[in-house]
Amino acid sequence: MSIDLAHTPATAARAAEPLLDIRHLAVRYRTNDGHIDAVRDVSLTIGRGEKVAIVGESGSGKSTTAHAIVHLLPNAAETHADSILFDGIDLATASRAQLRRVRGARIGLVPQDPIVSLNPVKKIGAQVAETLIVHGLADRKSAAYRAVDALEKAGLPEPELRAQQYPHELSGGMRQRVLIAIAIIASPELIIADEPTSALDVTVQRQILDHIDLLAAETGTSVLLITHDLGVAADRADRIVVMNQGEIVEQGTPAEVLGSPTHAYTRALIAAAPSLNAAGQVERVLEVLDPDVAARVFGGRAGEPFVARSRLPGAADATLAPAVLSARNLVKDFALPRASGGGTQRAVDDVSFDIPRGQTFALVGESGSGKSTTARLVLRLAEATSGTIELDGRDITRASGAELRGLRRRIQLVHQNPYASLNPRLTVEQIVADPLVAFGLGSRADRRRRAAELVDVVALPRTALGRRASELSGGQRQRVAIARALALNPDLLVLDEPVSALDVSIQAQILGLLSSLQSSLGLSYLFISHDLAVVRQIAHRVGVMRLGELVETGDVEQVFSASAHPYTRALLDAIPGAHASGAPVIGR
Repeated sequence: MSIDLAHTPATAARAAEPLLDIRHLAVRYRTNDGHIDAVRDVSLTIGRGEKVAIVGESGSGKSTTAHAIVHLLPNAAETHADSILFDGIDLATASRAQLRRVRGARIGLVPQDPIVSLNPVKKIGAQVAETLIVHGLADRKSAAYRAVDALEKAGLPEPELRAQQYPHELSGGMRQRVLIAIAIIASPELIIADEPTSALDVTVQRQILDHIDLLAAETGTSVLLITHDLGVAADRADRIVVMNQGEIVEQGTPAEVLGSPTHAYTRALIAAAPSLNAAGQVERVLEVLDPDVAARVFGGRAGEPFVARSRLPGAADATLAPAVLSARNLVKDFALPRASGGGTQRAVDDVSFDIPRGQTFALVGESGSGKSTTARLVLRLAEATSGTIELDGRDITRASGAELRGLRRRIQLVHQNPYASLNPRLTVEQIVADPLVAFGLGSRADRRRRAAELVDVVALPRTALGRRASELSGGQRQRVAIARALALNPDLLVLDEPVSALDVSIQAQILGLLSSLQSSLGLSYLFISHDLAVVRQIAHRVGVMRLGELVETGDVEQVFSASAHPYTRALLDAIPGAHASGAPVIGR
């Protein structure tokens, strides 16, 4: 008599139990100034085949929670839990040998940063195969074959070729797929994906998350997704867990959490998420949002709620004013190396647009679309192959010498990464006053006064003047970068992905600040972004770039509601949260 093991009482009971069951997890970090409680009394479960997303700002404890499961926290961390049961094994008390058998083989981890996580001097195939070899699941020859198969499953084109390449030879999206291949090669029961797509274009992000979803569906693997983006969580998770200051403040299905949030912090995150905010949604959320929570999350002053862009004076007025800058038929060709056959590559192809005074024109597109090269042409940091650039009707395409130096005062740049663009040796006061020093403007006392004025303008405390960039948060550093760009009273700011590396709530702060500055100072912006959801909040007009060409231009609402080009529609469809059940969405 044969027995169907799949339907024995013991097997059925095992299937009914959660794959992961965390009870009362607490993590604190030892510092020179005492202890910091990063995670406080966190309890959560993940069922077999279930996808759970933990969302929250940086510092909320979400990544610490994920890394505590597999004991990958730094030595300064002190961890305590009643239990962390993974398929009956208590990882809280597991030995090193037990943990080695679980990590990689049964629990796969997809880290956030492939540049840090991949060995730069080791070929991709060898790095993917290493998990199998370490766990004794294959010999070197068969592991190499299975590595190619894992790369193909993770969505890499030409996996045999990629296996023989090094990390620097791959794009950011390809490197992220390599990390997925490493995580899945041993067919784990649980994948922990820690911000796996935060630095990627929305279309690449969608492809990566689609592959994780497909793999989970095919193998029954459970997924713990760590993200600061509620739109991503809404699209991808069966259940959302919201963390704030180390604690779980709310959890439920996407429809429950996004459709009927019960906690003030969740409502604040929804209000801050560009991808979840249809017209008027922010206002409806803010009507019931606690002012103190809004002030803390959005960066306003105590007791003052966040002001949405649509409430700012003049923000909704998209009537065309005289152009402060006009680009006509811009072309940029780059010479290719002789080793690759020579010739040229066209990065910008016949691009034309106007930026009205006091308004925002956004260029959107994927990496490699030509938008940042176009910005460099406008800034005169690169020479156009052909075409013209006019500032207030004056042709500046070939300006040089003193004329070009004068031009620098009128057009300023705010970089994507403020940490990399701010001198770590200088104080905030010195950084903000540096453009004045470069142009020999004002006395030392004048410059100090101007720096103090500008930190007020960007809503930083005066105490920040004596601090250095390393002592500031990401949002504060971006405010310093904006203050520096304003020092010379420019007419135009070129903002190159200024919020792409920030949490959604910090994004909301910076976007609100930029809208307020535009309203009060009459600034014009060229806003470079890959994120159409962000663009809708900040821009009056938008141009969509693909392979160096401007494929569509128009008013923001027109492009969002009635896009004419299939590529624009693909970008809109890729916005996280667009398919969330019960969630408000844009462009729909």
